[in-house]
Amino acid sequence: MIFRLNDDDIEFPPTELAEDDGLLAVGGDLSPQRLLNAYSLGIFPWYSEETPILWYSPHERFVLFPHKLKISKSMRQLLKSGKFRITEDQAFPEVIKACAEVERKDQPGTWILDEMQEAYIKLHQLGYAHSIEVWYEGRLVGGLYGVKCGNVFCGESMFSKMSNASKTALVWLCQNKGYNLIDCQVHTEHLESMGAEFISREEYMEILYSGESKTA
Repeated sequence: MIFRLNDDDIEFPPTELAEDDGLLAVGGDLSPQRLLNAYSLGIFPWYSEETPILWYSPHERFVLFPHKLKISKSMRQLLKSGKFRITEDQAFPEVIKACAEVERKDQPGTWILDEMQEAYIKLHQLGYAHSIEVWYEGRLVGGLYGVKCGNVFCGESMFSKMSNASKTALVWLCQNKGYNLIDCQVHTEHLESMGAEFISREEYMEILYSGESKTA
């Protein structure tokens, strides 16, 4: 059963009632309060121009445990070379814009609509959404962004304009921020090759709730 959200109420139905594909609810808005409540419950928005806002809580989560991160020999050499400069929260609007615009294999268009960009930029301004930027000769060539939810980083999207730029951002995030878990949301072979795996919703929620705060 798919629930229709009340515009005046930021509460969500129990996540175990989600459909087989994880779809739980439809409607509502992207206000900071609703988004933060969603992430604290293991729910995230994912939709397109052709649909209303759709809220998902997958029965299995595709995640990366930082201590299980796989780094190839060539990637280690690249990181040691200092080819890229890495920063945090220095160009959030530019990162999310690039994530929306950079073309991906087998993925026509983007789900990061203008209203989605505005909502997460607002979350960033409030201190909840963060970005990792990768620079080469002064140009932004890769990065990622997501929402910090206690000791879990809920990754939203990443982009790369140079080979291994997005991988560099992910490795830096895993090695420098002390997260217990990186929520990858959607399965990709790229992330699986770096050690990402599926866990149950129950295990995910246990890790999510083990943090000192749900959203901080």
